[in-house]
Amino acid sequence: MSVHQAPGAATEHHPDMEIRFPGGVQVEAEQAGYRILTDQPVSQGGFGKAPSPFDLFLASIGTCAGFYALRFCQQRDLDTAGLALSVAPEREGKHVARVRIEVALPPTFPEKYREALLRAIDQCSVKRHLAEPPRFDVVIAGTAPAAAASAA
Repeated sequence: MSVHQAPGAATEHHPDMEIRFPGGVQVEAEQAGYRILTDQPVSQGGFGKAPSPFDLFLASIGTCAGFYALRFCQQRDLDTAGLALSVAPEREGKHVARVRIEVALPPTFPEKYREALLRAIDQCSVKRHLAEPPRFDVVIAGTAPAAAASAA
């Protein structure tokens, strides 16, 4: 598994994330004691031992939407056996123009909750941050924030 908790890690939330380079084109992030390894496919010079950063981006969207679907069902004591989501990027050239999230409902899922479930999934915070993206400041360590190269 590529995402795991580092030995002896604390469970409290810490907003900072450290990025390291363990070898080849692998890149590792550590946040709140969890290590997240990324790699590139062998065809792109990697070892193929972990998801690519873009795959983790898609997984972040899918797992966030899945969390909202799961909580919707749990809060209503609805059976979640058979609940599943799939994420499929639709590309235009190298750019992803659309991300399709398809929800498979349990056979016993009540018809009256279908639209409400979709509205709940729409609250996914990862997706909402894409709709209203933050500003990114990329700076060299030790420089003043005013010297940041900002991208919208």
